[in-house]
Amino acid sequence: MDDENFQTFIVLNKLELLQQLIGNLAAKIEGFERSARAAHAEATHEQNKAENKYDTRALEASYLAEGQTRQAAEVMQAIELLNTFSPRAFGPKDAVALGALVSLEGADGCDWYFLTPCAGGTELVQENTVVLVLSPHSPLGQQLIGCRLGEKLRLGFGKQRSDYLLKSLA
Repeated sequence: MDDENFQTFIVLNKLELLQQLIGNLAAKIEGFERSARAAHAEATHEQNKAENKYDTRALEASYLAEGQTRQAAEVMQAIELLNTFSPRAFGPKDAVALGALVSLEGADGCDWYFLTPCAGGTELVQENTVVLVLSPHSPLGQQLIGCRLGEKLRLGFGKQRSDYLLKSLA
């Protein structure tokens, strides 16, 4: 496979990862909305009328419904942002930036990361490979941005530090 076809293949895989991420977020919205409806029903149910001034069941349920609704709205905003996001292909001399699919090789093997504008922390699976979504605001995302192929990174998890090699960038 020549270099141009390889880059096209990587971009297509990134687009598949992006669609998978959007699908995962859409499923989360359904869960938040279902939970919000249940909490709202509980808050307004006649059995949850306050029996005395210390009875806050209905109030707590309404706060829960409000929180679930707010989370659904935040996820909807993330989906809208990701629907307009177009990850580009990266060359061997490019620095890591938003839209990059990178692998870091450490003592325990190779880990894959996909930098997107939001939804960091989501795990995706493509071709039996786990890819962790990173946002540019996460500590690891901040350390990766600007790095180049072959660069070594010293990453810390708690008090423990480990060395990683930026093995691939697409």
